Amino acid sequence: MNAVIAKAFAYDFVIADSGALGIPIASVDVRLRASGALWIAAERTLVVADLHLEKGSFYAVRGQMLPPYDTRETLRRLAQEIDALCPTTVVLLGDTFHDATSEARLAADDVEALRALARGRTLIWIVGNHDAEGPQALPGEIANELSLCGLTLRHEPRLGLQPGEVSGHLHPAARVRASRGSVRRRCFVTDSDRLILPAFGAYAGGLNVRDKAFAGLFARPPLAGALGSERVYAVGWPSLVGD
Repeated sequence: MNAVIAKAFAYDFVIADSGALGIPIASVDVRLRASGALWIAAERTLVVADLHLEKGSFYAVRGQMLPPYDTRETLRRLAQEIDALCPTTVVLLGDTFHDATSEARLAADDVEALRALARGRTLIWIVGNHDAEGPQALPGEIANELSLCGLTLRHEPRLGLQPGEVSGHLHPAARVRASRGSVRRRCFVTDSDRLILPAFGAYAGGLNVRDKAFAGLFARPPLAGALGSERVYAVGWPSLVGD
C-alpha cells in the first residue's frame, strides 16, 4: 500500500492511498476511513459506531415522516467496507439500534443483511444507551466493552483521560473554517491517546467537537479527521469553529 507520511498540528499521521488517515492510538496503529469506520489492521478488525438502525421508522411512528431507507443505506455502506477489507472481526460499537423495538421493525432484507455480517467472521455487539439489551434474534456476541491489542472499545467515553479508549456515542462533527465561511463534516477526534468515532448511521447526525460535551476528554488539543467523499482530512484544533 502506498502512503504519505506527514506531520502537522503536533501529530504524526499517514495518508494512505485508500484515502484513510493512519495514526497511532496509544501506540496501536489504526486507519480512520472515509466511511467513518475504524480499521485495526493488526487484528483485521473493523469497528463502526452509532448505526442507529430504524431511526426513520422510529420517527414515522410518531408522525414525523422521513424516507424509510436509512437502515438499508447504512447496511449497504457497511457491507462495502467488509467487502473491501475482509475483516475477521466486526465490532458494532453501541447504539446499533435506535431504540428497544428497532429490531422488531426491521425489514426481512435488512435482517438478512445483518445476518450476513456474521458469516465467516466474529460479530461483536457492544451495547449502548439506545440498545442496552443488545440484539434478541441476530447472531453475534454481546459485550459491554472489548479489550483488543491494548485498546479498550466501549460505547460511551468515560470522563477524564482514558489512554487506549476507543468509543462512539458523541457523534463528533467538525466545522472547519474556510476562506468563504465554513464547512461541516462528521469526523473522528483524537489526541493519539483516545479516539472517538463518528456516527456511521445515515440519520445519526453530529455534535460539534467544540461542544462542552468534549471538554476534559483530551490531554491536548485534539486532531479531527474530517470525512470527505473519498478521504479523511486531518484538521487541527485552531481551524475548528463552533456552530
